[in-house]
Amino acid sequence: MPSTNTGTAGSEPDDSDQRYDATPYLPARGGLPAHRRAAAGCRGCPLHREATQTVFGAGTSSARTMLVGEQPGDQEDRRGEPFVGPAGRLLRTAMAEAGLEEDQAYFTNAVKHFKFTVAARGKRRIHKAPSLREMTACRPWLYAELQLVAPEVIVVLGATAAKALLGPSFRVTKERGTPVESEHGLAVATVHPSAILRSDDRAEAYAGLVTDLRTVAGLLD
Repeated sequence: MPSTNTGTAGSEPDDSDQRYDATPYLPARGGLPAHRRAAAGCRGCPLHREATQTVFGAGTSSARTMLVGEQPGDQEDRRGEPFVGPAGRLLRTAMAEAGLEEDQAYFTNAVKHFKFTVAARGKRRIHKAPSLREMTACRPWLYAELQLVAPEVIVVLGATAAKALLGPSFRVTKERGTPVESEHGLAVATVHPSAILRSDDRAEAYAGLVTDLRTVAGLLD
């Protein structure tokens, strides 16, 4: 069931409204639980209309790593938790192989609502990449999570997350696996695990993800 708006903003934006912005819905104080409750009522962009619910980040506030993806998928949208579908399971397997402890990680996305189209035949919901406006509107939630968790290393998963955190000129394919300083701290970019599931050579793509995550693990030693 869609969440009820608990934010403080006035009228919600329509498709012609230029004020796509989640800022008015952020709580004035409180930690991750307060922000999670407030995010459930976010109407900062139109994506909330079709999504089942807001999918806020999950994990401990003392996490050493924060893994940031693009947006929730179909299963995440239904369950209200990030990285619980096939891509999330693959990511957790890779983390374990690389020596990264899941209980010391915080999982989230640059965009908190599932954006999709419905298949022409049937009811299957197909992922659709968020626009720059939607990503920018949702950015205050991500920045709040970064401030509240203050991870030692940020793991940037895929191009959308890289644009949100490292700027539009950053190219994951060229700079993956290399520690870089961002305004939010040390970051390492790699491919999104969903890209591995679509790869023609999954074994090689998966090995590359594990290598990048081992770099992250090394930074935590």
